[in-house]
Amino acid sequence: MDEDRILARERLQIEQIRQLDFEELQVEEVEDDSDDDGDNLDGVRGVSHAPSSDHGLDEVTFNPALASLHTYLGEVEDTHSRVAFMGGGTILKLPLFYLEGVVLFPEATLPLRIIQSSFLAAVERALSQDDAPFKIGVVRVYREGRQFKYATVGTTAEIRQYRRLEDGSFNVITRGQHRFLLRRSWMDVEGFPCGECQIKEEEEVPLRTPKDAFGRLVPLSNVRDHSRLVTMSSTAPLGDMDGDAQSIANSEESFESALSPSERRLHFSAVNSIMDESTSSDDEQDIRTSGIQSGGTNEYDSRSIGCSASYRDDQKEDVRLSTSESPMSQGKHQKEERLTNCRIKTDLTQFRMTPRAFWPFWVYRMYDSYCLAQRAADLWKQIVGAPNMDVLVNKPDLLSFHIASKIPVSGSFRQALLEIDGVSYRLRREIELLENFDLVRCKHCQTVIARRSDMLVMSSEGPLGAYVNPYGFVHEIMTFCRANHIALRGRSVKKDSWFPGYAWTIANCAMCETQLGWHFTATNRKLKPRSFWAIRSSQVDDNMR
Repeated sequence: MDEDRILARERLQIEQIRQLDFEELQVEEVEDDSDDDGDNLDGVRGVSHAPSSDHGLDEVTFNPALASLHTYLGEVEDTHSRVAFMGGGTILKLPLFYLEGVVLFPEATLPLRIIQSSFLAAVERALSQDDAPFKIGVVRVYREGRQFKYATVGTTAEIRQYRRLEDGSFNVITRGQHRFLLRRSWMDVEGFPCGECQIKEEEEVPLRTPKDAFGRLVPLSNVRDHSRLVTMSSTAPLGDMDGDAQSIANSEESFESALSPSERRLHFSAVNSIMDESTSSDDEQDIRTSGIQSGGTNEYDSRSIGCSASYRDDQKEDVRLSTSESPMSQGKHQKEERLTNCRIKTDLTQFRMTPRAFWPFWVYRMYDSYCLAQRAADLWKQIVGAPNMDVLVNKPDLLSFHIASKIPVSGSFRQALLEIDGVSYRLRREIELLENFDLVRCKHCQTVIARRSDMLVMSSEGPLGAYVNPYGFVHEIMTFCRANHIALRGRSVKKDSWFPGYAWTIANCAMCETQLGWHFTATNRKLKPRSFWAIRSSQVDDNMR
């Protein structure tokens, strides 16, 4: 019932846009001298009505949910098939779709227009196969020079909706399901590629701290000794340290070398704050703390307690003997007392060198999936202006795929995110990309096209989404309200527009004349925003600064 209500509401929204397209305005046409860029800054948070200050007309803000429906494909039928989750290691034989510049993630939508006879046979096979019904495999293809290369990690896609057209072609809407490792591929007798796909293992419950994050690192001593060793490792050559200090310093250095620049700054700032904190110098407090944290298994516990007890007994004995023994005997006992004090101090020093914990709490937070999910969600809301994401924060695995499928970066970065195993490691990489993402450059001439502040969300799928043109080519585009150094070519076309109510014009790089994407303009003066830019992710450079 919920799905029926959602579909009914979406159909109503589509009808509103269609009525807006064909509505004849009973107003006087005037020249609009205002800068289009100012209009482009209007929000896109759903269909809303507000009085226009210029003509007294109702303005309609574009609803991003319409773009995600892919209405340009026409009517499609639901397959009513939902395949259950498949465990890691499952091997499937699937028809493969090699798509240039496209990276599909689990839970992401991928539209397809199937025209070629070989791919038509592939869809027919997917619709009829028994072991994996309605499933295909999607693998990214990319160019290196004049050669095509194929990724080894892809994503299974389930056919959710499809329609066979009169000319025999298919319009298909799929949804990403599981990551897989492509073990081998071959050409089927019907002429389409097939592959043996091994489903990759996913974390059923994201770990608070991955086991391999600290498995190769030796335990550190308490705060004061850790600070001392960090200082030694940064100022003294390793040859001047003793064996224990050198091993700990080496582990510290290996840990620091694995950090990204932003994490390394966080690490040193935290270490410096720890070194500045004053810690208790009371020896008995050290003993109690060591006893608690070591769980009563510290090898120094019994010896130190014994020394303390014997020391008190020796004090009492010294008082008794001092009244009756000769000066020579008293000197002997004083010497023994000094030796006892020396042993106690040595034991207390060893107590301070006893491991208290593996790493400080802030280090564990760097690998905690739920802490990283909250940090990534906060950054995503700052950049995209997304609504409350608490539901996804409580599911770090889904959040990591959600951001990876929509983050407006190049295809190579997104393919790298797809290949990362482990939720926390994927989130850490996404946080780094979100923090560094600032400029969008042409892949061929490095010209700056747009900035992060120019990003505009025109689809509920996010600032980046996949769309298919009438010839079957799938493009992943990122949308912006402004763009620089772009030249328009040709006239505006309303037919086959990905965004209802907008006409498109081809947009080329003004420097190298490479096609970067399209410029969309509203076909009705009441529709906001008036215009925006769609840039192909395959034409974006990896340099984001």
